[in-house]
Amino acid sequence: MKTIPLKKLVSFLSNELRLSEFPKDESANGLQIEGLATVGNIGLAVDACDYVFQTAADNNIDFLIVHHGLIWGGIRSINGVMKKRIKALLDTDISLYACHLPLDWHPDYGNNAQLLKALAIKRMGDFGEYHGKRIGYWGRLTKELSLEDFICRVDKTLNTQSTALSFGNKVKNIGIVSGGGWSAIYDAEETGIDTLLVGEPSHSAYTLAEEMKLNVVFAGHYATETLGVQAVGNMLRKKFGLKTEFIDHPTGL
Repeated sequence: MKTIPLKKLVSFLSNELRLSEFPKDESANGLQIEGLATVGNIGLAVDACDYVFQTAADNNIDFLIVHHGLIWGGIRSINGVMKKRIKALLDTDISLYACHLPLDWHPDYGNNAQLLKALAIKRMGDFGEYHGKRIGYWGRLTKELSLEDFICRVDKTLNTQSTALSFGNKVKNIGIVSGGGWSAIYDAEETGIDTLLVGEPSHSAYTLAEEMKLNVVFAGHYATETLGVQAVGNMLRKKFGLKTEFIDHPTGL
């Protein structure tokens, strides 16, 4: 089995995922919990939680890469659920590495870039400003679809059940911001998209979409953020020959 020193892997990931470009991210991106000094088995997951930690331990994983880590804006106390989660990692010597906004944005491995690729949408430009940086993309289908057909494509690709606001007559130019990215709707008029694909629904999006004559597809926060970590896992497997495993724990949200 091939292995890599923990410090080498962390340094490589932090450079490759360009963490330094997101200094305002609420997430403490990078290595959050230090485990074994050598890494052989890598787990990928959306959320840092007990199910993921227990599955990782059962499968002899020693390094976890997650989109949603444990530390957001610093640690105020270690008790209750936070204590249990940290203890679970320390007891099993599993390292935890988090990558939040950089993994939404990344042009190669990011959730939004991967969504474009998976849905056969040609990338046309950046989209969805957040904390002074556009973290999503907009693109164009080769063939115009009805909203119903586009939703079927999304649901089949992501194994999800989307809900939608239907205020347009077509789906051709699409803006994508994974997770809770509905506020990207404010970029819709500038880019001329007819459809916005995001994760979580929002009451505030309704009247904006209605007045902009814009379709909005809510495909699920979890479902829209599974592709990024998997892309990172595929890259590490090819580059270093490491064993990788995606730990699926859907929330249905």
